[in-house]
Amino acid sequence: MGRRVLIITGEASGDLHGAHLAAALKAQAPDLVLLGVGGPRMRAAGVELVQDIGSVDVIGLVGPAAARTMVKRILTLRKILRHEPLDLVVLIDNPGLNFHFARIAKRAGLRVLYYIAPQLWAWRPQRMKWMQRRVDHVMVILPFEEELYRRAGVPCTFVGHPLLDDVAPSYDRDRLRAAYGLPRDACVIGLLPGSRAGEVQGLLPVFLDAARLLQQERPLRLILAVADTVDQAAIKRACDEAGLDVRLVTRDPDGVMAASDLLFIASGTATLQAAIIGTPMVIAYKMPWFTYLLAKLLVRVESIGLANIVAGKPFIPELIQHRATPENLACEARRILDDAAYRDGMRAEMARVRSLLGAPGASARAAAVVLDQLHLEGATR
Repeated sequence: MGRRVLIITGEASGDLHGAHLAAALKAQAPDLVLLGVGGPRMRAAGVELVQDIGSVDVIGLVGPAAARTMVKRILTLRKILRHEPLDLVVLIDNPGLNFHFARIAKRAGLRVLYYIAPQLWAWRPQRMKWMQRRVDHVMVILPFEEELYRRAGVPCTFVGHPLLDDVAPSYDRDRLRAAYGLPRDACVIGLLPGSRAGEVQGLLPVFLDAARLLQQERPLRLILAVADTVDQAAIKRACDEAGLDVRLVTRDPDGVMAASDLLFIASGTATLQAAIIGTPMVIAYKMPWFTYLLAKLLVRVESIGLANIVAGKPFIPELIQHRATPENLACEARRILDDAAYRDGMRAEMARVRSLLGAPGASARAAAVVLDQLHLEGATR
């Protein structure tokens, strides 16, 4: 019987990372038996999804139905961790639930690895000690995280960022613009208002009003990346009500980023994606005021943009909460569009960030760590 590894993910992004990891594991160890809690991408990569779970998120369900489904899935997974013959457990992102599963797995005597470790350094650094007790090895994707985890006594390996495997080395901007019906020489602003309904509701009106201010001064074309998780019809209504001609693009955020001269972008992983591609941007974010005040108390970092955090300095402008206004956004955009030295400096710093993220092949390196830990587990039995 082959060695058995259970991979536990949460959101759709976790399913994607889990699929890449599974494919790399199968390439390096074809006889490995992979079980998983995830989605269709993991199944396609050769993972046997755990029966009656699929995934531990409940996106699309509301109210009591969501609570019942969540509890059932958690209880099923707890039973599997306690009673199934497993050799190792790999947790991917999703700290809210995976912290719980790490505790259950360790109590069951299983070896636990964490891939795409939670950003405890930003909000709850004291939980590093918790990781030391519950996790045998952490695989991190940001370069500075390795030292932080090791300093806390948590065995750790920096494997590089998986975005480098998804983002192309270069893009043909003229071809992209032709595909999207954009003039080759136009000034194009790309809008990326986020992947959650709340983000879009808070930021899209600001982005559109800022674009309107800029259009009063210069000819612009607008293109918007629509995430699969938001209502495209609602976005189109907002653009129409703003009186702006906006080209909506689905399932191609990289193309939107590469086709644009400047981005208005919600804080999140997409900002690092844009930095890798090399398009100048202005980062913005708005949240409910209670959440913002709570975050101010808990968050331990000066910047929220991942590119700024990796760079160690705020070279990309960030407009957060009350500063995220159309006027401020337009002001930052003017500086980027009109000041060639400033724009070129931002691009140079983005190139440095890309180099700091390591080389492509994060999933293969993560798989090698998993197999090393699996052999270590076998040697201790």
